[in-house]
Amino acid sequence: MTISAAAGISLLVPLLIVALSTANTVSSGRPDIADNVIQLPSSASRFFRSGGVDDDAEVGSTGTRWAVLIAGSNGYWNYRHQADVCHAYQLLKKGGLKDENIIVFMYDDIANNEENPRPGVIINSPHGGDVYKGVPKDYTGEDVTVGNFFAAILGNKSALTGGSGKVLDSGPNDHIFIYYADHGGPGVLGMPTSPYLYADDLIDVLKKKHASGTYKSLVFYLEACESGSIFEGLLPEGLNIYATTASNAEESSWGTYCPGDYPSPPPEYETCLGDLYSVAWMEDSDVHNLRRESLHQQYELVKSRTSNGNSPYGSHVMQYGDVPLSKDMLFMYMGTNPANDNFSFVDRNAIIPPVKAVNQRDADLVHFWDKYRKAPEGSMRKIEAEKQVYGMKHMRSVANMCNAGIGKDQMNEAASQACVTFPTSPWSSLQKGFSA
Repeated sequence: MTISAAAGISLLVPLLIVALSTANTVSSGRPDIADNVIQLPSSASRFFRSGGVDDDAEVGSTGTRWAVLIAGSNGYWNYRHQADVCHAYQLLKKGGLKDENIIVFMYDDIANNEENPRPGVIINSPHGGDVYKGVPKDYTGEDVTVGNFFAAILGNKSALTGGSGKVLDSGPNDHIFIYYADHGGPGVLGMPTSPYLYADDLIDVLKKKHASGTYKSLVFYLEACESGSIFEGLLPEGLNIYATTASNAEESSWGTYCPGDYPSPPPEYETCLGDLYSVAWMEDSDVHNLRRESLHQQYELVKSRTSNGNSPYGSHVMQYGDVPLSKDMLFMYMGTNPANDNFSFVDRNAIIPPVKAVNQRDADLVHFWDKYRKAPEGSMRKIEAEKQVYGMKHMRSVANMCNAGIGKDQMNEAASQACVTFPTSPWSSLQKGFSA
């Protein structure tokens, strides 16, 4: 061996040592260092991990990942909620979670609905692919109930009524991710069946889950109007639960990719494709290496995007519970798509233009109004859409009065003062009688 060759080897050895230690540091998921080192291709990065550890072994070291995904609505006008949940499933599946560890609640009346312009397909963004294919049908139709949802969380198979029987059969070292999307109100979340889901009942179930010692940490993402009211002042610290919500306790959340917005859904769609908070966290997770992005980093990004530049078309994303858990990497709960191994976390808000959004409560009306607008003049489709828009718009006002505690006598008195003459519109009592 020549002297020059020997000298070259002597220089190469310390460089290899540095490379090995650096790669091992990157794989440990420390965000303060990971962004400052050269990233290796996925195949090489696995080789350089300490001891040649693969993804399966890493899952073993962090416990099993579990997920519960629930869309709490039905009806084609609520397309976005089931689209959100289907997208979440595809994200977790690509992240490495197994079907046996993902529990899906969805009414399943969207993909093959006669209103769906692409039968058998659900999309969650204007140019997105099918997110419906392969989604497990664990609890569908009338099996999407509060009782089954709670039984699944608690791992109580004997309390189930219908469905696949799949529950969170988790252990003390496992990590749980729960995602819910639907309408909500102060202290309540919608469900496609009766009864609705009430905040105090949900908190009691989460406390029971913690007392059972069957998880290490739990993350809850909640999309609904007034969703902050589900946890604010109710979710205590010390349960190892970290929750974020689409809005604070007093405001609406927002639908997105709606007809007339930018970007809009394809012209054949007459409904919103997603919800702003939900789309924000999923589109972020779709492109990043989740070994290197923390819950807190995602919270800040989603908070900024969902506020929509602090415009009126946005809401305030909130966090509750054991906030220090937000230091955890998303990988611990969602896994990560190997295709994103070389994609470091960056604040993408700078390149995401502000989008117009639709108040969740008005998103249903958007569907019927767009349906009415496109229908041929004089057609039954136009007449039915007009009735639905009218009924939903005005019945909502009555519901708001009831929720505010206004009594029947007070309503009668107010109506007698407001309706001093009969209107002559097509909907007046002179034409067809009053009906909601």
